[in-house]
Amino acid sequence: MPEALTLTSLPLFPLGTVLYPGGLLPLQIFEVRYLDMIGKCYKAGAPFGVVTLTEGAEVQQRGDSGASGGGFAREAFSSIGTLARITEFSVPQPGLMVIRCLGIQRFEITRREKLKHGLWIADVTRLEDDQSVKIPDDLQSTATALAKLIQSLKARDVPAGQMPMLPPYQLDDCGWVANRWCELLPIPTALKQRLMMLDNPLLRLELVGDILERTGIGL
Repeated sequence: MPEALTLTSLPLFPLGTVLYPGGLLPLQIFEVRYLDMIGKCYKAGAPFGVVTLTEGAEVQQRGDSGASGGGFAREAFSSIGTLARITEFSVPQPGLMVIRCLGIQRFEITRREKLKHGLWIADVTRLEDDQSVKIPDDLQSTATALAKLIQSLKARDVPAGQMPMLPPYQLDDCGWVANRWCELLPIPTALKQRLMMLDNPLLRLELVGDILERTGIGL
């Protein structure tokens, strides 16, 4: 069983966003370092890792001639990320892939390596999924507000492929409701990352509830 909890040489995709388990992520791939990687992951049905940048840009930048990493600008990212599975894949033109991914499970990096062409790979340990925790009465307003938002989108005939979340809508589960709000709220990326890293889904929802109450969004 321990083998199932680790992955070696997992390809990484550092981004300026945070992917949550159960969350959706659309991407347009055009960098050489990712085209081959994404193509192989799709053909093999294998996941890749999404990690949040703490330094650097999504598109690889040239650095000073003396910089490490083959002359490219420095990149740094969080040690905790989320496995992504490709659910939609198309190649509208040569050198461009358009994909849609689903967040599967959080992981923690135990070793990382940058290859010559700029692709990062890592050995990772999968983290436990959120425990299923029923939403307490004092936080029910967070689920009610999210349900109203979903109904509003449906009423506007938003196509299923453009909905920001996938059914089934687990509106009685702390982790699911907290994650969906974290994706939607206009809060700093660093805060989204800290919330994603919390192991306690009830605490995550409590903090989301505080943000919703302070901002007046949806409540």
